[in-house]
Formats: sequence, C-alpha cells, structure tokens
Amino acid sequence: MVSMLKQLLRRNQESVMDNQPSPHFWDKMRIKWNGGHQLLPTTDSPTISACTTSTNLSGLEFQSNNTINKFMTGTNLEEKFQRGIPEIEPLQQHTKVDMNGTPAQQPMESSDEQLCPPAPSPRRKLFCWQQVLTAIAVSLVSMVVGYCSGYTSPAEISLKMDLKISNFHFSWISGSMPLAAVFGGLMGGPLIEKLGRKRTIIVTDFLFLIGWILNYSSSWSQEFRFLYVSRVISGCAVGIASLTLPVYLGETIQPEVRGTLGLLPTAFGNIGILICFLMGFFLRWHNIALVGGVLALPFLCLMWIIPETPRWYVSKQKIPEARKALMWLRGNTNQDAVEKEFEELLKSQKTSDEKSETLRDLFTKPNMKSLLIVLGLMFFQQFSGINAIIFYTTQIFEDTGSNIPSSIQTIIVGAVNFISTFIATILIDKLGRKILLYISSVAMIITLAVLGVYFYLLKVSNYDVSTYGWVPLASFVVYVLGFSFGFGPIPWLMMGEILPAKIRGPAASVSTSFNWIGTFVVTTAFHLIKDIIGAYGVFWLFCGITIIGLVFTILFVPETKGQSLEDIERKLAGVKVRRMSSIANMKPLPSGV
Repeated sequence: MVSMLKQLLRRNQESVMDNQPSPHFWDKMRIKWNGGHQLLPTTDSPTISACTTSTNLSGLEFQSNNTINKFMTGTNLEEKFQRGIPEIEPLQQHTKVDMNGTPAQQPMESSDEQLCPPAPSPRRKLFCWQQVLTAIAVSLVSMVVGYCSGYTSPAEISLKMDLKISNFHFSWISGSMPLAAVFGGLMGGPLIEKLGRKRTIIVTDFLFLIGWILNYSSSWSQEFRFLYVSRVISGCAVGIASLTLPVYLGETIQPEVRGTLGLLPTAFGNIGILICFLMGFFLRWHNIALVGGVLALPFLCLMWIIPETPRWYVSKQKIPEARKALMWLRGNTNQDAVEKEFEELLKSQKTSDEKSETLRDLFTKPNMKSLLIVLGLMFFQQFSGINAIIFYTTQIFEDTGSNIPSSIQTIIVGAVNFISTFIATILIDKLGRKILLYISSVAMIITLAVLGVYFYLLKVSNYDVSTYGWVPLASFVVYVLGFSFGFGPIPWLMMGEILPAKIRGPAASVSTSFNWIGTFVVTTAFHLIKDIIGAYGVFWLFCGITIIGLVFTILFVPETKGQSLEDIERKLAGVKVRRMSSIANMKPLPSGV
C-alpha cells in the first residue's frame, strides 16, 4: 500500500506540472520577487470541504522526495494520514477494505450531503456605528493636517505684505513644516508603541493647538521668526499623525470595509485643504491660523469615546481590555465572529513575540520586501509633484497669465481634491487598490505632460496661449482628481496594511519620515529647479517619475482588498504552501496496482 500511494503522489505531481503552462515574463518577475515561488490566494475565514478537487495540506510542506518518504514511512500509515490531514477522515470512513487492508474495487457510495456537510460561516455586521464614529474621530485630526499643509498657499500674499518677508524666508517657512515632519515621523514609531495609538493622536492634537497659537501671536509681535517655531511644532505633529492614523485604522477596522473607512483621513485632510483655501479668500494669514486652532478642538471631545486598538492591548498583555475594545468596535454583534477574530489576533501576536524582532530586522527578508513596497509608494507619491502644486497653487496660476483670478482657481482645485477622495472611498473596496493606482498614474502622466507643453509654449516659444487660458486649470483639476483617486490615499492605507505587526511601529516611522523628506525636497527645491530647467521642465520631470511609478505598481505592489492583516503578512512573507490535487477524493484502485 505504501508503494501504491507513492506512485499516486508521483503521478499526481507529474500531471500537475505537465498541465501548467510556462509562466509569462512578468509572472517570472513576480515569482522572483516573491522569493522563487508563487503565493496562493487566501481568504479571511477559509473553510475546507471534502468535496474540493484539491486539498490544502496546511502545516505540511512537500518540498522534496525525502520529505515525502519520511512522511510515508511508518507502521501505521492510516493513523499518520488522519493525524496529518484531518479533513480526509470523513472519506476514509466510507472506504471499504478487505482483511489485508487492500481497498475494495467498488466505488464509495455516499451522497454529496454526507461529504459536504453545511459549514455555516458567521456573518459580521458592516459599517456599525462604532467603527464609523472611530474613523470620523481620528479623521478630524487629519483635517487639521490638511489645513496645516495647505496654509502657506493662501497665506503667502498677505504674509509677505504684513511682515515684509522675502521669497527666501518664505520658502523656509514653507519647508520647515515638512522638514519637522521628518523628525515627527521618527518620534511617532516609539510613541505608538509606548503610549499607544490613541494617546499618541491626542498628543498630536495638542501640538497643533500650540503651533497655531504661536502662529497667531506673530501678528502681535510682527516677528516672523515665531512662524518658524510654529511651523516646526506643527510639522512634528503632522509627522506623528501621518504615521499614527493609518496604523490606528488598520488595527481597528475590519477587512471588508477597511478600504472605505481607511480613506476617511485622506478625505478629511482634503476637507482641511479646501477650508484653508476658502479662508484665504476671506481672511488674512493670522486669522487663517486662528481657524486652524479651532479645527483642532472637536477631536478632544470625541477622544473619551473611541478605544485603544485591541492589537496594542494584546501586545502589552492586557487581554481583558483588548477583548472589550474589540467587542465595542464590532458592535457587540455575532459573538462567534468576534471570538474567532480575537483568537486570530492572539495567535498573530504570539507568533510575532516568538520572532523577537529588532530594528535590524527591518532590513531582512521578508520584512524588507514589505518596507520597500511602502517606500516605493511614498517616493512616487511625493515626486509626482503634488506638494509643489498644493504649496504653490496660487503662484503657479499667477504665472499662467489666465484671465481667471488665481484665488478662484485655487479654490476650484481644493474643491476637486475634496470631492475626488470621496469617489475613491466608494470605489476602493469594489475595484481594489491596484486598479485605482493605475487610473491615478495615467491621469497624472497625461496632465503633467500637457502642463509641460503649455508652459513651454508660453515661456520658450512665446506662443500666444491666451485662447487656451483654461488649459492649466483643466489640467490641474484632472491631475488632482487622479492623484486623489490613488497615489494620494493608497500609500498611507497600504502602510497600515502590509507592514508586519511586529515591526509596524519602527517601519511606519521610517516610511513616514521618508515621505516627509520627499515633501521637503520637492517644496524647497521647486523654485530652484524651475529657475534652472523652467516650469515646463519641472512638469516633464514629474511626468517621467510618474511613468516609472506606474511600472513599479504593475510589478511589485500587491492587491490587499478584502484581506485580513494576518493574510497579507503571510502572503508577503512568502510562506511555501503547495496543493496536492484529488487526494481527498481518490477512488480506491483495484488490488495489485
């Protein structure tokens, strides 16, 4: 019988290998990236049935013939199969054997209902008010982040007029915020591990209040150096919040709606940018800062309602608090589903604790692969030029010579930025992350190329473009629309999804700091590069980088739609799990084969 099963296993593996087509070039590239093997699709709650044509032998790795021989040898082969593959047991009970242990020739007679007993899968209630409230509460802080990021664009004219600030000093006032955000990102990792995710967000809210108060006080002293201090404090808060918000939502929102609710911080951030642009139409720079301080207050009212993340509680061995927080976040509905999720959380944390990873392990495989994907997305997000456009929107429209007032065009861009993110929120859990990244890349590539052509004709060829004054505004609208669809929110969302749990804090720190370094480089070097290669050259440079970003997305970025954090981590880790087909449904062969 042992030799018979060996032959069957060998025949099955050969038939599977023969029937598989040779992989395409891009498939080979993906296989190489995944460590030399393909990854199997996973689901949040897999169910194993005896009716499947191929059985997943979880917990066993058939990597060589030596492994097969070691498994197949033994005195009690049937007991080994029952212990190693428990899902086959119902079939073995229906198999008739003679006294010598040889399978009988007649086929099994069993109904489909016997082989496939109904396995009820618990359904969870989606969009319960607790999760929506949690997402909205932390997104209020993101609104202040957006307001802070867009502040220099509407405040530039009145600020230079009141405080007699030169272009050099103003560029450093603008650039000090993203530069401070780099250090904020580095501080954020240790903070979310020591204080917790919720308390860290509260710290950022207080930092914003202090920063806006200092900004407003500059109008009394007429000293612009207070603006440096204000922007540095606000920048630290921006860096910490940029790291903490996606981690918090990634650990509290269930996978089915993590894409939709996970984009709320970006949507609220765009609301903050729009509010800032609108305030610039009516108010001067110090009153714009005062409104920013008011926006930082609502979260302090909601902080007493939302809980800390269950994963952080588990990492600190606070099991009762973790269970209570998870029950609240899931709405106390379907106890079985919540208990199952809680058990998976405990198992995942136990596995992470056993690895005892350190900061050095950030740069080891498979952690390095996840980190490189996030860093790549962050790089292409920033060097697509978005922050140069947001920070200097008013000045860019002034340079176009359009008949439409630059302040009106700036407000239009802010409105489009606001609306487009809500469209992405609706589509992300339907189309997936990669499709939106494709759409985003193509839209930005086309519009950046068009803007480059427009400024080339305007500044170099001295072509009369007065009849095409609408082109810059239309291009900016489509550009911002495309960016907000994909490369704006998705890198932050995926940072909270694909980074392994054990290193999520330090890895998120590195990713966030890298992102804000890119922001600082783009915003401070924009005018310098524009003076060297012209505005058209800058837009074409951004266009070329975005093309490379599209190729990067196609080759290396995984799809994470609808998958649990544990499934994503396992797939990116490249766990080798192979399938052996038809083992469970093998019909007995005649004796002597």
